[in-house]
Amino acid sequence: MNQNAAVIFKKLFTDHPELIPCENDLQAAFEMLKDCFIKGGKLLLCGNGGSAADCEHIAGELLKGFHKLRRPVHLPAGLCEADSAVMLPLLQGGLPAIPLVSHCGILTAVANDISSDMVYAQQVLALCKKEDVVLGLSTSGNSANVYYALALAKSMGAGTISMTGIGGGKCAAVAAVSIKAPEAETYKVQELHLPLYHALCAMIEAEFFQ
Repeated sequence: MNQNAAVIFKKLFTDHPELIPCENDLQAAFEMLKDCFIKGGKLLLCGNGGSAADCEHIAGELLKGFHKLRRPVHLPAGLCEADSAVMLPLLQGGLPAIPLVSHCGILTAVANDISSDMVYAQQVLALCKKEDVVLGLSTSGNSANVYYALALAKSMGAGTISMTGIGGGKCAAVAAVSIKAPEAETYKVQELHLPLYHALCAMIEAEFFQ
């Protein structure tokens, strides 16, 4: 990681010493995402309840500027000059991140027609490529729909990251990288996931947008 990303990484554990047990896994997650985006891959996110909201939050930090405005951007040469003049000062550089939790049509179709356990695996099957990463959030680590998405992504050769509570559960066992927040109670796990993924997004931004 570059110097700016390293500063963010170090500050996280200064501000939140309780997260020091997650240090190596957060670094591994950063390296996996960095490699994914360098190769032109995308991040697919899944979770339930509060963790579903976290998926949208993470995607939001990556799709546009987080700490940085991420300018200038490079617009397609085929865009007309007038439209380019309007868009160029406004648009920001983004990294491809898709919250699978937000696709209500396919989510409800799969839950109704197939099984609620397959709502994310079905999307992974259709959308995931080997250069991509699937990030699953589950405070218990045992959410079936998140587990099956991670297991399928792993079998497809994609990167897999889980964010769980201290136990890790089935999701931690199947994911290549598992960030286990050192708490067991759901809301406390979610409170620790926030600084972890904020730091991860900020580090990725610092790496790609100087």
